[in-house]
Amino acid sequence: MAVRTTNPYLEGAFAPVDEEKTVSDLQVVGTLPPDLDGRYLRIGPNPMPVNVADPAAHHWFTGDGMVHGLRLRDGRAEWYRNRWVRSNQVSAALGEEPAPGERHGGMDTVNTHIIGHAGRTLALVEAGARPVELTDELETVCHTDLDGTLPNGFTAHPKRDPVTGELHAVAYHWALDHLQYIVVGVDGRVRKVEPIPVADGPMVHDMSLTERFAIVYDLPVTFNLDVAAAGGPFPYAWASGRAARVGVMPREGTAADLRWFEVEPCYVFHALNAHDQPGLDGGDGTVVLHVIRHERTFDDDRVGPADGPPALWRWTLDLDRGTVVEDQLDDLGQEFPRVAETHVGRPARYGWAAEIGVRGPGDFGLGSNILRHDLASASVARHPAGESRQVGEAVAIARSGAAPEAEDDAWLMTLAHDRATDRGELIVWAADSPGDEPVARVPLPARVPFGFHGSWIPTP
Repeated sequence: MAVRTTNPYLEGAFAPVDEEKTVSDLQVVGTLPPDLDGRYLRIGPNPMPVNVADPAAHHWFTGDGMVHGLRLRDGRAEWYRNRWVRSNQVSAALGEEPAPGERHGGMDTVNTHIIGHAGRTLALVEAGARPVELTDELETVCHTDLDGTLPNGFTAHPKRDPVTGELHAVAYHWALDHLQYIVVGVDGRVRKVEPIPVADGPMVHDMSLTERFAIVYDLPVTFNLDVAAAGGPFPYAWASGRAARVGVMPREGTAADLRWFEVEPCYVFHALNAHDQPGLDGGDGTVVLHVIRHERTFDDDRVGPADGPPALWRWTLDLDRGTVVEDQLDDLGQEFPRVAETHVGRPARYGWAAEIGVRGPGDFGLGSNILRHDLASASVARHPAGESRQVGEAVAIARSGAAPEAEDDAWLMTLAHDRATDRGELIVWAADSPGDEPVARVPLPARVPFGFHGSWIPTP
């Protein structure tokens, strides 16, 4: 592992901003679709200097969380806000009283995803911390155990079933000898917690969902006691020689029903989607997973996920034969994949991901295009943001009146960093017109550090 004197995750497009802003009536370049009525929110690390003990050793995943949001309505960008999520250390640095709510395991930095569910805006993280409820204007309300129903921490990546509206999640914490499969009802309360025994304390960043199954990723990034004992800010590392496996469990089943399938050692931060395929003669059929596969991570690069370029793969799990077929679908570097929310856990033709060019430790290689995968034709097209812009995760928002099966009858939206101005920008494309310029851009009054995940939350 190379010795660092600087940190790429505190510089350039990743560098934190130092103040909260509220700006109204933003400039719109082009035309914002008038059917966009809601909030686009994204979260990511934005560490305060006082909370970074050793900049060279700082891990990207551990920085104080900051939410960025825009309110869109009637073709206008009504406001932009950015707010730190109030952990104890953020509140202390700002001279505020701690935010209400119980903390789990002493963990309360929340910086990875933000969703709307059961009328709440929830900021999320993995590894043991509770969700944090925010107001519509992004102020911290409380750290929440979902009305006393969440026994431990939650996850950064719940999957919402588009039919039932429930959230499905796989949570982990270093002190537990098991994962927890959690289902949150449409009322915002946990209705199911199923322990899944595992060894070595794996980091489980994502899960997948099909109409029949919850999919568990047990891969060789594990809790590392040596790193923790040395005071490392992120105590998870690549476990060379450890097996990689994928678990398939009926959604209403138990751990006794779980079936494991071994795959070649790798790591998956994010799955694009998953779906069932029926079997012949009454068999169980197959489960098809589309994943962004890293050959390894947190091995050479211990402060971020840049050991090598991740690519899109398809894993086909044959439930009748107990076999797995692993296929690489292209060699393009990419991350932060999404499908239309109406097709989570169902066969999807289209998927979108941010093109990146990871060249090795410390070089995450942010790109200027959103890739559009046509999984039916095995082709890839690009939504260009412009040479000076670096883009992150994009979300697809169905147009008003779009048929549920029309995945790309939608607007595609992301936040970008414009290197020419060193400021953030909201970008909106027509999802069914890859190659075209954006239909709208909204320049922002501040830089938005490259972050993680977000959501479109429509006005009720």
